[in-house]
Amino acid sequence: MVTVNMVGLNAYRRDSFQQPDVALAIVLVLVAWTAVATWLYSDRGRRTTPLLVADLAVALAAVAATPWVKSEGFDATIPGFWVIGPLLAWAVHWHWRGGLVAAALVAAADLVPRTDVDQGNYGNVFLVLVGGPVVGYLCASLQRMARERDAAERAAAAAQERTRLARAVHDGVLQVLALVQRRGAAAGGEWAELGRLAGEQERSLRSLIRQQDTVSAAAGGQVDLAGALEAMATAHPLRVEVATPGGTVPVDERVASETVAAVRACLDNVLVHVGPAATAWVLVQAAPDAITVSVRDDGPGIAAGRLEEAEAQGRLGVASSIRGRIADLGGTATVATGTWGTEWELTVPLA
Repeated sequence: MVTVNMVGLNAYRRDSFQQPDVALAIVLVLVAWTAVATWLYSDRGRRTTPLLVADLAVALAAVAATPWVKSEGFDATIPGFWVIGPLLAWAVHWHWRGGLVAAALVAAADLVPRTDVDQGNYGNVFLVLVGGPVVGYLCASLQRMARERDAAERAAAAAQERTRLARAVHDGVLQVLALVQRRGAAAGGEWAELGRLAGEQERSLRSLIRQQDTVSAAAGGQVDLAGALEAMATAHPLRVEVATPGGTVPVDERVASETVAAVRACLDNVLVHVGPAATAWVLVQAAPDAITVSVRDDGPGIAAGRLEEAEAQGRLGVASSIRGRIADLGGTATVATGTWGTEWELTVPLA
């Protein structure tokens, strides 16, 4: 469109040329270069720096030749709005910086030869100087949004595939392991040991399936607390059931490490005082301003005054490993106990 406009305007203004033959040659060169550049730009592999520099150089040369072909007091350059093409190409390729550089060069080539700058010339140059960076900025934003969209689509596809595989594992492997565990326990003897091992593998595999939606590569020094607790519980000797929110729980790395360490200390206490046959449950709750982790076991509970007695004797496992860690994070650690077992509630504020 701008090429057709250039040809039409120069034909209309043919009487203003002092050297009409040279002007015709320049117009034909610009038309030919438009066809060549369109073909070159059509292939992504050919959109290189030399092509962009050559494209802008042709435009600047045509603008610079205008005072020689016309008189010194010329009004419009030979290429006119045709220079928008190279300018936009620089803006698309190098974003706002490329648009600004190309606009500055075009404006300088247009203004320097002029003996008089009127309001129309100033307006055109101003629009060029503003339009180049703006188009470049918009192109950069669109490209960034496209990359983010592609990443989100890949993540969604991966999540769907993980969900499909999880269903297949649940419907097959987990049910078989659960059946082996029940039949082995009922048969006794060596089969009971086989059932116990099948139960351990079932719990490990089930935990890995639960982790599939909580594992994330959190940026900015953050860690997924839900995934970290799942991984810690899977490796713990106790039978631990972990319940987490549907998504990730991103927290600062220090908050994650200290909270996981405090939960591990709770589980270690269950292992020591209740025994390896005990079962523990870890529940993670996330709010906008705080996270709460509950750790409960099915043991006989803690005798009244036992925690205070242990602290007085210098045994600071609970005071330091659990309450101390959470207190350092600005949170609270409370315990409730009875014949039904013991439950720790660890609450950490999120700054």
